Amino acid sequence: MDSSNPMTETSLDHIAARLQEHHQRYGDLSGLSLAKIGNLLKKTASVMFPHYAVAEDDDLTLEARLSLLEREFFLLVERLCKGKDVGCERLLVQGFLSDLPAIADDCYLDAQAIFDSDPAAESVEEVILCYPGFYAIMAYRIAHALNKRKVPLLPRMIAEYAHQKTGVDIHPGATIGKSFFIDHATGVVVGETAIIGNNVKLYQGVTLGALRVDRDQKSKKRHPTIEDNVVIYAGATILGGETVVGNNSVIGGNVWITRSVPAWSRVMFRPCDTDEIISIKERRKAQG
Repeated sequence: MDSSNPMTETSLDHIAARLQEHHQRYGDLSGLSLAKIGNLLKKTASVMFPHYAVAEDDDLTLEARLSLLEREFFLLVERLCKGKDVGCERLLVQGFLSDLPAIADDCYLDAQAIFDSDPAAESVEEVILCYPGFYAIMAYRIAHALNKRKVPLLPRMIAEYAHQKTGVDIHPGATIGKSFFIDHATGVVVGETAIIGNNVKLYQGVTLGALRVDRDQKSKKRHPTIEDNVVIYAGATILGGETVVGNNSVIGGNVWITRSVPAWSRVMFRPCDTDEIISIKERRKAQG
């Protein structure tokens, strides 16, 4: 043993033993990383959209890729569900796989909505391949389906992987309708109990959040409801479980909303004009 090395074999054993206590406390989740979840998400996307298929899948039939996906999901769900009363893991996975055609249908509607709304988009294929807003919505729809089937932890990991990749943070518990459009993506936040209707458009930096974040609010609706055909522009913040933005409304950029807005409303931020700014400065100067 090298006496000049302060990190002796004994001290390493002691550190390892202490760390092992933490491993046992939090359960055996070794090897469960966001990178692996990202790979699983990509494989799930590829069975719905060939755009995401990886090179090693080129010689496999769609049925073969679905079979491999089922096995990977089962091994992961079996591990996550260990010791939890969530029912049969095999049925959970098969139920989720049966959801994929409907998820793909909804994602195509989202891609079409983005293409129809963005003059910069050249094709639906470009949207599917290149738009972070579409990727975030697709990941949400996959995570939401798993969340509805009560699969533990995995929906949140999928949502967080998409958050890191796109800058969009959508909780898998949120309820989102058809033909959803997020433009530019970055900084969008949609909370767990938010409800979003059909044909809704969000721009970058929009927050659909809670007025309070206390633990005693967990079982309550904390996030707003956005009805059909609403457009919410960049930087808008809408808070509160009782806050409803009525259908066909337009919410302008940088507004702050904590109470309901009736249908067909236009809510805009009006900055101070130059005279008001000068008046404020003069009053402050007069007050010393």
